[in-house]
Amino acid sequence: MIKIPRVFVGWDVLIVDDERDSLEVASRLLTIAGATVDPAHNGRDAVELVKANPKKFKFILTDLSMPQMDGWELLYLLKQNPHTAHVPVIALTAHAMVGDRERGIAAGFHNYIAKPLDPTKFIQQLVNLLTELPEYAAILSSSTDQGAKP
Repeated sequence: MIKIPRVFVGWDVLIVDDERDSLEVASRLLTIAGATVDPAHNGRDAVELVKANPKKFKFILTDLSMPQMDGWELLYLLKQNPHTAHVPVIALTAHAMVGDRERGIAAGFHNYIAKPLDPTKFIQQLVNLLTELPEYAAILSSSTDQGAKP
């Protein structure tokens, strides 16, 4: 059995992925880690969720290749909105090739996680990526100080 630290208690997270399995795995793991998860199956659905409550999400995970609106266009729209421009957006991609990380970061993604997701490492990967941001590092270190070691 995988021990999932409850490091995201009280966090609202948006996950955008057209692949049901990836969306389900990420949602379940984040829920176990304490997060409230809003799922979306494409960028358009994600935009509607964000419009309904633009200050809700602590971070956003998005697939890059999706029908209707891909992760690149979603990122562009999020960065244009003053309410969501500061929200870290992490790409989920099965197309993790040399140079993809740099291209994604140059476009405005905080970072990326390669798919398929590894349930034994996923939450720790997110913690590692988010602690790169000072305001998130302080929050995550206080949750791990309370016994929820990632």
